[in-house]
Amino acid sequence: YVQFASKAMIMGILAMALNLAVGQGGLVSLCHAAFFGLAGYVLALVAGRYDPPSLLTTLPIAVAASAFAALVIGALALRTRGVYFIMVTLAFGEMMFYFFHDTKFAGGSDGAFVYFKPILEIAGVQLLDLDKPLVFYFVVLALLIGTIALLTMLVRSPFGHALSAARDNERRARALGFPVFRVRLVAFVISGALAGLAGYFAAAQFGFVAPQMLGWHVSATALVMVL
Repeated sequence: YVQFASKAMIMGILAMALNLAVGQGGLVSLCHAAFFGLAGYVLALVAGRYDPPSLLTTLPIAVAASAFAALVIGALALRTRGVYFIMVTLAFGEMMFYFFHDTKFAGGSDGAFVYFKPILEIAGVQLLDLDKPLVFYFVVLALLIGTIALLTMLVRSPFGHALSAARDNERRARALGFPVFRVRLVAFVISGALAGLAGYFAAAQFGFVAPQMLGWHVSATALVMVL
């Protein structure tokens, strides 16, 4: 039950990340599973086979990789609107899926293993060991609360108001001087980074990543959760 609750909270973080784009920005994305799975693959590639990876080094790398992918995809996809945006994000998501599925870069269709759960160690003192289910649960719970706090702050800030204005009436928002493209791109990058955060802990929890983590059905599941 503790592991199930942890998984539910991880998927909740993914859904909240997507909600920033869909609910606040009006950007229906079908590529958030790509950011979710990419962070898991980064953990599997960066972590060693013989020693537990450091949480302080692998987590920022994984989240930064997802944020960078969101920046590149967002910079291209945000030039479209409506159903075209949905199809472009779906296309990019499937491209990343087939990259990991059809190449031997990270195990191909067999996926890759995360042999040890990350640990938090400072000056030789181990503060957190995610191998313990209860510790993992409380870490994910803290991240869930932090995500809620961050998104609440963003939505209530001038940035959040500009994002909502662009969603409700893009032409009027432009006339008022809002940098609509830039606001949407920043929101998309933050959304992708939070999806990567969820993917990192999903891979850490089960010790395995597979191309299916990047599949469109994961994005669709998150979208249903948002709706």
